[in-house]
Amino acid sequence: MLETSARLLKLLSLLQSRRDWTGPELSSRLGVSTRTIRNDVERLRTLGYPVHATPGVAGGYRLGAGAALPPLLLDDEEAVAVAVGLGRAAGGGVEGIEETSVRALAKLEQVLPPRLRRRVNALNTYTVQIPGQMPGRIPGRIPGRIPGDVPAVPPEVLTTIANAARDHERLRFDYTGHDGGTAVRNVEPHRLAHRRGRWYLLGYDVERQGWRTFRVDRMRPRTPAGPRFTPRELPEGGDVAAYVEKGLNTATWRHRATVLAHAPADRLAHLPLGLEVEPVDETTSLVRLGGDDPDSMAVWIGFMGVDFEVLDPPELAEAVLRLSERYRRAVSER
Repeated sequence: MLETSARLLKLLSLLQSRRDWTGPELSSRLGVSTRTIRNDVERLRTLGYPVHATPGVAGGYRLGAGAALPPLLLDDEEAVAVAVGLGRAAGGGVEGIEETSVRALAKLEQVLPPRLRRRVNALNTYTVQIPGQMPGRIPGRIPGRIPGDVPAVPPEVLTTIANAARDHERLRFDYTGHDGGTAVRNVEPHRLAHRRGRWYLLGYDVERQGWRTFRVDRMRPRTPAGPRFTPRELPEGGDVAAYVEKGLNTATWRHRATVLAHAPADRLAHLPLGLEVEPVDETTSLVRLGGDDPDSMAVWIGFMGVDFEVLDPPELAEAVLRLSERYRRAVSER
């Protein structure tokens, strides 16, 4: 006897293979009772597939409008995960497959049940993919996610935010700040942004009366959603990517640092987008960066490939010193 999920998939395939099926026919093909067939049909309806039933001796089951649907059974989280992956690739997240990803995403949305299709459409419509390297991934150097590990974000949180942006409803959520404290924020959501493995919300903070960028992994949305609002015009010419990039340099990292790099600014062009590089003279530049902890920042700075001086904060200078001692011990003990 087939397991429930496999049986549902087979049942859906049978319903697509011809126009009408009787209950006993399906029961015989799947090796279950007609009562189980009735229960499985109800499960398919719950998933959004239009299965019609006709009572009586000549009655049976028929797949309604959308009979060309392929047998795709995804739960909410699976559907959102696939859509997010395809959306990232379509937005340049995976080099060389953008056009293919767009076609695949369009097909996915066509075969999803209406309930999931609406959620996926909202997520893709209200998400901006910001292209660029992962933090610390410098061409020709050691790859990695530095500074800090990229935390996972539950799919339901993403869809909750996207739905609120689509419906122009205020979003209330508990937000954990850099200092570990939690506060309730009341925000008019504008767009989600995906940038180098992290998710951000760009929205208008009603109480602080200004645009803010929030890390989604630090958010815990509250339900139900707040009152509806009239969308505001985003500054900076409405460029979400530019606004988020600018805000990330000051708002989202627990630690900020400034180092003096012994190299001209054009030599540092390989650094990830979003870092502030300011020329000092023909041989030196100021580099301002952020991170979740000084130790990972100390490792990342070494990837610049040039001599540097830590100007602030003192915690970063101490982390660099610890790292240098560790490296010294690694070679002196040979």
